Amino acid sequence: MEAEALGIRPPGDKSITHRALILAALADGTTVIRGALTALDARSMAGALRRLGVAVSPLREGRVVTVEGRGVRGLQRPGVSLHCGNSGTTARFLLGVLAGHPFEARITGDASLRRRPMRRVTVPLSLMGAQFEYQNEDGLPVVVRGARLRPLEYRMPVAAAQVKSALLLAGICGQVPVALEEPARSRDHTERLLRSLGAAIQMDGLKIRLNPPSRLPAFEIEIPGDFSSAAFLIAAGLLKSRGEIFLDHVGLNPTRTGLLRVLGRMGASVEVLDRGYQMGEPVGDLVVRPSSLVGCEVGPQEVPSLIDELPVLAVLASRAQGESVFRGVGELRVKESDRLSLLARNLRALGVEAEAEGDTLTVVGTDRPPRGRVETAGDHRLAMAFAVLAGLPGAQVELSEWESPGISYPRFFADLERVRSFV
Repeated sequence: MEAEALGIRPPGDKSITHRALILAALADGTTVIRGALTALDARSMAGALRRLGVAVSPLREGRVVTVEGRGVRGLQRPGVSLHCGNSGTTARFLLGVLAGHPFEARITGDASLRRRPMRRVTVPLSLMGAQFEYQNEDGLPVVVRGARLRPLEYRMPVAAAQVKSALLLAGICGQVPVALEEPARSRDHTERLLRSLGAAIQMDGLKIRLNPPSRLPAFEIEIPGDFSSAAFLIAAGLLKSRGEIFLDHVGLNPTRTGLLRVLGRMGASVEVLDRGYQMGEPVGDLVVRPSSLVGCEVGPQEVPSLIDELPVLAVLASRAQGESVFRGVGELRVKESDRLSLLARNLRALGVEAEAEGDTLTVVGTDRPPRGRVETAGDHRLAMAFAVLAGLPGAQVELSEWESPGISYPRFFADLERVRSFV
């Protein structure tokens, strides 16, 4: 690393923060969480847990978070609807947890979340014995009626970590074994954290089997930096003409870092400095140097490990030499927005040749300055991805809104400006 490199620590990992909060709520005793994400999505999870009788201290930047656990079946019936904001993770995890509790609760969210599919979670939970009442064909609001659950053996039609985690949480709260098989590996933070807490969970290739623990111990955890948030700074660093960027203490779970493997094929200079493990999660530092990129091909088996990074990867492809093709990315259509269609449409609006057809995205790189208006549809990852392009020399990029990054990365624009201005 150059002596004059710019150092930045990304915000706490959103996925691990969510899992730490909900497992802490189900544990016995006081859990201590350091480095937690304090953005809107994490606050949605904390707020929902408070309505279920869990004492969660305020989520504030730089402050330790404490959670007073109530045990695996100790949550209280909420007196009001559980509003999950924009957080699909919160909604789906709660569906699993509440399926194993003997009361009724209503789960809802904002307009974007109400459009996202929930039957991929509720269908297997129904097989376990939980009941659901829908007020929308597939999305929220949903009323969940917990029950005495049955064991589950289930082959998942889609590799989706939120679904997998919801079913494992249902097994814990319902005290029944759960056996799952994925079509491809999805992020495994839940499995790693459960194993670190002593749970009997077996992972064999694409198969997961959980024999639920009768109790979970309270724990202490330091949340690493969020790789998905770091991805935007990586992209900005690669597109610079000079200056080295050092990203400190980033989570490097291999089910999350497919972006690094693809960037390697594109000619990017991103050095990984290993720092060991924390609560079963690999952690390290990243050194990013300006690079000339070439086009790439991404196949369906790679997509689960870079699903959240696809927007910024498509943006990088728009500055690479040649054509890039991303296959099997249809899951982008059911994120916070139809990311697949919007990526292609917005790239074209900026003068880039791009096409979304079926579940395939094609992008042809250009060296012309991007100029035009971008519709983010309130999607934080789209806003951050296209904000990276807005800093290029000669760029004239107008975002439809600037607020959505607060969902996952409150200080994004400040950190992005630090990367841009550093030489």
